[in-house]
Amino acid sequence: MIYLDYAATTPMLPEVIKAMHDAEEKYFANASALHTPGHLAMNQIEHTRNLLAKIINAEPEEIIFTSGATESNNTVIRIFEGCQIETSPLEHHSVIETAQKYAGSKLPKLYSYMLINNEIGEILKMPEIDMAGFNDSELFNAKSDWGKPLVTDRKKSYLHSDLTQALGKISLDVKELGLDYATFSAHKIGGPIGVGALYIKKGVPFKPLMIGGNQENKRRGGTYNTVGIIGFGVALEKVINENTPRKYDEEIRKLRDELARRILDEIPGSSLNTDLEPGTSLPNILNASFKAAEGESIQLYLDAEGVIVSTGSACAAGDIKPSHVLMAKTGDAEVAHSSIRFSFGLDSTIKDVDKVMEVLPGIVNRLQQMSTIGME
Repeated sequence: MIYLDYAATTPMLPEVIKAMHDAEEKYFANASALHTPGHLAMNQIEHTRNLLAKIINAEPEEIIFTSGATESNNTVIRIFEGCQIETSPLEHHSVIETAQKYAGSKLPKLYSYMLINNEIGEILKMPEIDMAGFNDSELFNAKSDWGKPLVTDRKKSYLHSDLTQALGKISLDVKELGLDYATFSAHKIGGPIGVGALYIKKGVPFKPLMIGGNQENKRRGGTYNTVGIIGFGVALEKVINENTPRKYDEEIRKLRDELARRILDEIPGSSLNTDLEPGTSLPNILNASFKAAEGESIQLYLDAEGVIVSTGSACAAGDIKPSHVLMAKTGDAEVAHSSIRFSFGLDSTIKDVDKVMEVLPGIVNRLQQMSTIGME
């Protein structure tokens, strides 16, 4: 099997699996308990907290653990229930739908913009905070200017970013980004599904989404998922010890770019939806469209050949509507419906690219021959 859907989820690292297996025996106790086994479990949780804080340049007490990015995103937006909430049409559905449900008209105002889009991998440009509106295309094809102090009046506005795709793939500094809140998920870096984190800057508004316990300094109720958090910690150690952002930039980018080159050279009617220029996108994500060939059909044919890819966000699988991200970028439903996302991991090799290009041209050609859409 050739797995090229790392943006949806990564296989758990072998060292993560081993650490979690060992933890089930060593750190089984409730981490909130006052006895020795409880303290030992809590020490492991704090170790993971310290690792994430180091990677994103935060204080450990500014991080709480959650069940994943969706919970983290919901937590931030619910803090500002009834307030003005500004976001973009490119966000994950856990931001878009929650903002639509809970936005109001009072202050303070929350701005929620992801740093990197999960479907096309592009580093998004932060729109000027006080603009009445902005053109969707202005979010693309420009190096990020997140370093600017865009939110200047902290009594009236706050800034949140979903950094789920960015963790472990590019260098992150929540202070340089000017963030008040940031979202993370373990399963994007080889950790377990069901574990995430939320950065909450000291002094900013907060109210818990999960209530009914004193865990996380009363900021997130519920018994700790100690084993999962330990697994998250081992994945974070790999980010630090192996400098995975460098590996993505120097090694995985070459694979991504080679696949892009071959798609354009070998498949008529193909086009790219990801900007490949350094500094404009993640090194491991490539979104491409194939004229007169439906993306879902391409995905199923590739699956039958043992090549695993995605048609976009895994959370939207089964939704027959075109990708909201590609519609925002291109305005072309045909392009959106014919798109495939290839996403590489640290274990990917040039053999994966060769396998894709061994079967993909024939699949696309077969679908184009059956299509009622012309190739002109």
